[in-house]
Amino acid sequence: MASSISVPDRSAFVRRGLRLEYLTLAWNSLEALIAVAAGAIAGSIALVGFGIDSIIECASGGVLIWRLRTDADAHRRERVELIALRLVGASFLLLAAYVAYEAASTLLKREVPEHSLPGIMLAVASLIVMPVLARAKRKVAQGLSSGAMHADSRQTDLCAYLSAILLGGLLLNAAVGWWWADPVAGLIMVPIIAKEGVDALRGENCDCNTPVAESGCTDCHVENEK
Repeated sequence: MASSISVPDRSAFVRRGLRLEYLTLAWNSLEALIAVAAGAIAGSIALVGFGIDSIIECASGGVLIWRLRTDADAHRRERVELIALRLVGASFLLLAAYVAYEAASTLLKREVPEHSLPGIMLAVASLIVMPVLARAKRKVAQGLSSGAMHADSRQTDLCAYLSAILLGGLLLNAAVGWWWADPVAGLIMVPIIAKEGVDALRGENCDCNTPVAESGCTDCHVENEK
């Protein structure tokens, strides 16, 4: 993949990207631990499922760390970029499958979201942290012309959306008894998540659907930051 930025600038973007991915990995590991523990205590399938989502995102973060650590090798960079993008795409599809199963199961079994103060606090914290991380990752993706990094930033955005769904489901159930709000919102998100995964597997990550292996398009990244 061609890049017009200088080696020192590229190295700075790589270091920044690695810091962001390590931070994401640490956050999602803690998030998974808290969500699974709180969900098990409260008997909340939604919270346990949220923890499983965090584990999937940890896998995506590990892929990006591998991608960034090989960035210095210009001969391998394009091949590793495409492999990393497809692995992130596979994690999107795993996430879509999980959300679809969890939402359908909840609707069929009429499982009411449980009240859990740690779960609510975790969802609120994730809503604050994840958008900030996603925006920072997009800036690194733009600097490196990295489709894999951009796709990972979209997955971080989806984590924030899932946090909002979790929080909304808990609050709507508590306020007006709409137990079905959480799974219905989840089902609406499934095709969006799946499309992200399919585009990544095809080597397309930009909103303009430019194959990253051919061009390294940054037009969409620039537009997204305006």
